[in-house]
Amino acid sequence: MRKIFLIFCVTSLSIIALLTYIEWKSILLLLIFLPLIFMGLYDMYQSKKTIRRNFPLLGRLRYVLESIGPEMRQYFIETDLEGKPFNRLQRSLVYQRSKKELDTMPFGTQLNIYDVGYQWINHSIKAIPFADINFNPRVIIGSSQCEQPYSASLYNISAMSYGSLSKNAILALNAGAKIGGFYHNTGEGGLSPYHLKEGGDLVWNIGTGYFSCRDHDGKFSYDEYAKRAVMDSVKMIEIKFSQGAKPGHGGILPKEKVTDEIAAIRIVKKGQDIVSPPYHSAFTNPLELMDFVKLLRKGSGGKPVGMKICIGNKSEFIAICKAMVETQTYLDFITVDGGEGGTGAAPQEYSDHVGMPLRDALAFVYDCLVGFGIKDEIKIICSGKIVSGFDIVKTLATGADLCNSARGMMFALGCIQALECHANTCPTGIATQDPTLVKGLVPQEKKIRVARFQEETVKSAMELMASAGLRHPDEVGRSAVSMRVDRIKIETFEETYPELNRGCLLDESTVPQSFIHFWKRASAESF
Repeated sequence: MRKIFLIFCVTSLSIIALLTYIEWKSILLLLIFLPLIFMGLYDMYQSKKTIRRNFPLLGRLRYVLESIGPEMRQYFIETDLEGKPFNRLQRSLVYQRSKKELDTMPFGTQLNIYDVGYQWINHSIKAIPFADINFNPRVIIGSSQCEQPYSASLYNISAMSYGSLSKNAILALNAGAKIGGFYHNTGEGGLSPYHLKEGGDLVWNIGTGYFSCRDHDGKFSYDEYAKRAVMDSVKMIEIKFSQGAKPGHGGILPKEKVTDEIAAIRIVKKGQDIVSPPYHSAFTNPLELMDFVKLLRKGSGGKPVGMKICIGNKSEFIAICKAMVETQTYLDFITVDGGEGGTGAAPQEYSDHVGMPLRDALAFVYDCLVGFGIKDEIKIICSGKIVSGFDIVKTLATGADLCNSARGMMFALGCIQALECHANTCPTGIATQDPTLVKGLVPQEKKIRVARFQEETVKSAMELMASAGLRHPDEVGRSAVSMRVDRIKIETFEETYPELNRGCLLDESTVPQSFIHFWKRASAESF
């Protein structure tokens, strides 16, 4: 191909010379061919890319086709069930509900209901009329030690930081939360003016970087925390241990997204990637964590304080439970993030192979809290690919009290799953700091879609519960949902995840065999 390219160059120039001899205006063809020739010659002599070196000029097509591959697959090749991480059916459901368009489907399910892993709700002959159902159920979050309990919606906005998302995206999400009466988690990037402007309820997520509540050395600052935690919009405080897409890694904000404003909000320096440490410096063991919880509760004026975690080593979570029992200090809520959770930027191995999947993690956390006799004090929030009413119901059945969604809310904003969140080139203006792209997202329009999507999804979940003869999320147990576990075997979640007896983890003599190994390794004095 290198020889063919040289022949092409000589031939092209010769033809242009001949045409110019006949008609002088033909020399303008050089404006087209000279750049192509110079590009090809550069390809021949550069040493970094073999394809371009062996196939001058033509090799560049590979990179063009590769760059538009996701769009080509999404629009022309994928079936309704093939897209990843969310297929077209899931995305379309969100779009339709956010626009309040027809969200019913004709001709029956496209799912293969005999596939292993297929799930369904067990409906009842004694279904409840929809007219008798409360379509806006509330969940009270706050232990006996909480002075300002919070009444939460069943479905809320999961943690997404300003910086990862644009200011217009944050404004639209928070305004939608205010309209719909649900909360908006700030993400670990700190409290920004855009979180506060619209007045929607906030859960302040405090990660290992302590953004918006740190000193210039990156350590937790109680003074910075206290002056923000008492704000009216801040309803709860969440200590972030890990997230499902990259547990044990710490958050990443590429330097391309770090503006002067973001650096000021986070109290960091501009010009470099912002990488949160993989662990907290404010405490080193579960007992110190309980002291930190009390400190945060004090600084907020008694608001609910919880933590967010993707389960890894089971013994570490059991150690936290032991510390709560030993100190009689309780978290008000625990947010369980599944390994299938999303993020704006993460190493592929972390997204694919680190962190326990949501269903298994939820069951484990619920069973631990019941086993230690402290579930009545603590609400469980869950997040991880929850975009439909059935997604909500099946997490409630596993052990959750309420749910969060990040990517579902992004779809409501107009996300097209372009998979460019990490590159600052999001075409919908959601996951970018490029002002020319951000301008395309109009918060006044999108806030309505966020509120509609949340309302319609909760309505769908409550209708499913009514069909199962259940009036409130509190009534959804593990027997409510069934799953095909192999070709001819079906189990309810209750059979797959048998519940523990209350208090059985308080004494070694009553610890179930499936827990004993992790229980023995767990200590309140060490993670």
